[in-house]
Amino acid sequence: MNINLLLYILIPTAITCILLGCTNLEKEQQNKSEESLLMTETLEAPLWLEEVQGKQALDKVNAWNKVTLDKLISDKRYAQYLKAGLEIVNAKDKIPYGTYRGGFVYNFWQDESQVRGMLRRASLDEYTKPQPKWENLLSIDSLSTSEEKNWVFKGSECLESNYDRCLLSLSDGGKDSVEMREWDHSTQSFVENGFFIPDAKTGVSWKDIDNINVATYWGEGSLTESGYPFMVRSLRRGQALTAAKAIFEGEKTDVGVWPFSIRFGNNNLNMVVRAVTFFESLYFWLPDDGRQGVQLPIPEKVAVQGVFKGQLILSLKQDWLPQGTNHTFDSGDLVSFDLENWLQTQQIKNLQLVYRPDERATIDGVSITKNKLVLTLLENVVSNVYVYDLDDKWSQVKLGMSENGSMSVSSANLDSDIIFINQESFIAPDSLFKVNVNELNITEIKSIPARFDASNIIVEQFQAISIDGEKIPYFVVRQKDIQFDGANPTILYAYGGFQVSLKPSYSGLLGKNWLEQGGVYVLANIRGGGEFGPNWHQAGLKTKRQVIFDDMIAVGEDLIAKNITSPDRLGIMGGSNGGLLMGVMFTQRPDLWNAVVCQVPLLDMLRYHKLLAGASWIGEYGSPDIVDERAFLEQISPVHNIVADADYPSIMFVTSTKDDRVHPGHARKMAYLLEKYGYDFEYYENIDGGHSASANLQERAKRTALEYTFLSLKLMD
Repeated sequence: MNINLLLYILIPTAITCILLGCTNLEKEQQNKSEESLLMTETLEAPLWLEEVQGKQALDKVNAWNKVTLDKLISDKRYAQYLKAGLEIVNAKDKIPYGTYRGGFVYNFWQDESQVRGMLRRASLDEYTKPQPKWENLLSIDSLSTSEEKNWVFKGSECLESNYDRCLLSLSDGGKDSVEMREWDHSTQSFVENGFFIPDAKTGVSWKDIDNINVATYWGEGSLTESGYPFMVRSLRRGQALTAAKAIFEGEKTDVGVWPFSIRFGNNNLNMVVRAVTFFESLYFWLPDDGRQGVQLPIPEKVAVQGVFKGQLILSLKQDWLPQGTNHTFDSGDLVSFDLENWLQTQQIKNLQLVYRPDERATIDGVSITKNKLVLTLLENVVSNVYVYDLDDKWSQVKLGMSENGSMSVSSANLDSDIIFINQESFIAPDSLFKVNVNELNITEIKSIPARFDASNIIVEQFQAISIDGEKIPYFVVRQKDIQFDGANPTILYAYGGFQVSLKPSYSGLLGKNWLEQGGVYVLANIRGGGEFGPNWHQAGLKTKRQVIFDDMIAVGEDLIAKNITSPDRLGIMGGSNGGLLMGVMFTQRPDLWNAVVCQVPLLDMLRYHKLLAGASWIGEYGSPDIVDERAFLEQISPVHNIVADADYPSIMFVTSTKDDRVHPGHARKMAYLLEKYGYDFEYYENIDGGHSASANLQERAKRTALEYTFLSLKLMD
């Protein structure tokens, strides 16, 4: 252990006395000495809090949980919020979202009788009916009961052109780590002696019905520093996993290496992506003749979207001057080139610009169908869908959807021109449309009834000016007759990282348990996200990250300046990277908020890269092992910036023991330090749940009921 680290770790009194045999008087003196030390020295939380299933850590977690649950559940609003939440998440009239494959729509359904969920399917015609007749395929509840496991369904990887054969991903309690088993939809059973990959963070792709490419845990030394595989092997049906043939290997310093395939004509091209960092990747083609992987001559910050009419489609995340040309493409552009020519000559030919966004627009989604390319664009955080085609040149037409909030393509495949588009807003419930993009026919086939009364609610979009002059848009959702007197209880939500775009969306839980109660909801599109393209994200990378925090502060100050709310009535909420944002706001500007909900957070920014998948995020945050970057991380790291005698707002930590992406130790450490300094806080760690902090819908309703009860106590009372 690093000797400097030892200087900052306080050995708990109980352990010290066990080792030294303290008397009661000595214990009392030691406690007093420790209390004095706490007031004069900078504290650091003990590393035993990082022992996910450690008894000492879980004893502390259970004690914190009990205090919080006893307090919040005893509030009469908790039962009200939980009841409303359960009615919403278990509603029978939810849209059964599905993926259209091979003539069937596949849906995964959860309600109060299918807590873990049912995998089922219906024909397309049947699916469009108000009450489809479903063919049940696999009950995760029944499987969990029979195997005495807490299985959480994490999706499937199916063989194209024969979508019956799939590799199902099953997680124990909601972890990212999954067990993969081969399933046959046609027989509604697992394939006898079929493909099986033990529990790991695994990536697979089908070569054909008897062969798959696999990246998984192959034994000691086979994972990257981020905990992901960097070796890809080819596995033949009936072959032991240990006998799989090595076909590609990255570096241990990579984030990870994963196989995938690209449909090209009637064949699949076997590919591998080597993620050097979270944002920089190298792409390789694996020829069928067994030759070594051939690297594609494309930039490292790019997303490969697939092939359309022989053109490989790329989303650029950086400027690109292709070799042998004198024309630069811009970050944010969508471009294409002749893939067949490259496969034969390894030369790029017929390079074209498909789409270039303006400064307030970005690509939000790319879908490829049998005859069309479909782009979902965000234009000033409003969604529009465009249908593209290629003859000699690219052409496009805007799909005639009503401009109402957010749209997303929820299903598209290469065998059909039928896609599903979901549309929603803050106050308009979800509607699902079946669209034939070749004929531009649009049919609404599903919708949900209103989950809350929005008749008196309006949505406005404003802009705050950040400290450097950047305009930061944000949405305000409120009852139209509120008084601008600073007395409105308000939740400000933000994320600010990893090029994730926050868009208007419909939440029955938010509407019923907050907006209907007179609360105001604010969604901030701060930098670090993807709302305005790669540059909006990259403006806040690594040591530039303070601009993200400044943006959040600017929105908070603007809400107060407009008298929408006041510091006593303003709360903030965010999860994961947004949890880091919450921790920084807690320490940097405690005067601006009265309540903080900090969900599955990163909070120890000097050790985050040593915990679970943390090393994979160095491209976003910087490295604590680089002097300049460490110095900045120490300035913002919430657990390293808690001080005595501060006037901190109330904070509630929400995390999960089973989260194998963001370590629960982050929340545990900050709670521990706040406790040592004598500050009040709330803490809820779900023993199951994964990175969402909820393993099923019932747990989600409970978690959100706890959060809204906490916010009501702090902002409404």
